[in-house]
Amino acid sequence: MNWDGLTVGYALSGSHCTFAEVMPEIKRFVDAGANVVPIVSQTLVTTDTRFGTAKQWQEQLKGITGNEIISTIVQAEPLGPSKLIDVLVIAPCTGNTTSRLANAITDSAVLMAAKAQMRNGRPIVLAISTNDGLGLNAANIAKLLVAKHIYFVPFGQDNPLEKPNSLVARMELVMEACEAALQGKQLQPLLVERRHGT
Repeated sequence: MNWDGLTVGYALSGSHCTFAEVMPEIKRFVDAGANVVPIVSQTLVTTDTRFGTAKQWQEQLKGITGNEIISTIVQAEPLGPSKLIDVLVIAPCTGNTTSRLANAITDSAVLMAAKAQMRNGRPIVLAISTNDGLGLNAANIAKLLVAKHIYFVPFGQDNPLEKPNSLVARMELVMEACEAALQGKQLQPLLVERRHGT
């Protein structure tokens, strides 16, 4: 697929352990010619963890995309009227973000970007990373699976013996899932084996 002239909204919610895994996927879009607009939740902006500091992640995002980061609702709101984004990917998409999206709660830049995208009838691609995907969040995932204009990066259990409710997307399939979504299709198979470290 030719990504020249297309704008990808790449949103990251607070699954800090997944940030290093998605940075190469962001670079794939840039290398393919897409304009990538980084959108982040407050937790990425304010929280230092053993996986890296907020400053490091922000610098890396700016360095890869060459664009300023959208991190507030006010900054994200114009994405609707401007129709800037062709496809929005939320990767990683935490259980918290999944539940809020499924229940129409807009309290972060990431969720405002999703609301803007839905307003415009354009695709949203979710790459879930949640410890309760087969727990309480299963109902929210089910609601989103049948929602218009919402697609998923194929996902599976990452550690079924120790964390049986945990679901994580195959982050290396983000671009392929976005390509399918732009054609109005769900990348298949949706349910895949996703063992820890794969």
